[in-house]
Amino acid sequence: MTILHLETSTKNCSVAISRNGELLCLCEEYDENYGHSEKLHQFVNWALEGAEISLNEIDAVCVSKGPGSYTGLRIGVSAAKGFCFGLNIPMLSLNSLEILAQSQINKGFDLIIPMIDARRMEVYTAIFDTSGQMISEIEAKILDENSFQELADQKIVFVGDGVEKSKSILNLPTVEFIDNLHPSAKNMIELAEKKFEEKLFEDVAYFEPFYLKEFMTGAKKKP
Repeated sequence: MTILHLETSTKNCSVAISRNGELLCLCEEYDENYGHSEKLHQFVNWALEGAEISLNEIDAVCVSKGPGSYTGLRIGVSAAKGFCFGLNIPMLSLNSLEILAQSQINKGFDLIIPMIDARRMEVYTAIFDTSGQMISEIEAKILDENSFQELADQKIVFVGDGVEKSKSILNLPTVEFIDNLHPSAKNMIELAEKKFEEKLFEDVAYFEPFYLKEFMTGAKKKP
């Protein structure tokens, strides 16, 4: 089982190839300017070269479905659909918060709370237990000093690019902040393998990213 993994929900453009649960190659780069459209297919080519396989050996594509960057998600999903249609292979999807939470499973925390930056004091977030099982609904949450106070007796890790804005606001006794991590394709492997085995495939033709919020554009400046 050889799977191509694409993660483009944040400023980290990430591509991995796995075979039977083992990482063969990872290509990723964090870009403040969201250069995913220029880099994604190049990263796929580099990952194939690094894994020493051809595109025709790919058995499935797994893509991050969001929430996250509207543009990034569109690029990732469009690429995944293209590969699946062209190679006649199935498509899998994972939510980006679940992928981010995978980086902290079984590390001694009671709860893992990934945060992906949205707008102003808002983050996309959900709560996961120490094994990476999601135990709350995904939400677009506006942070304030009362956020997560009901979890004050738990040992919590907050992780993701939405963490920086939370540090000065959240007042919890046993908490760790990790703000230099982003969803990575390498953390999709175990989840994707399980979905493949259970044949939890997406309808390639009709699949759409999970935006959580409607796309908003800024007001045009008057000439």
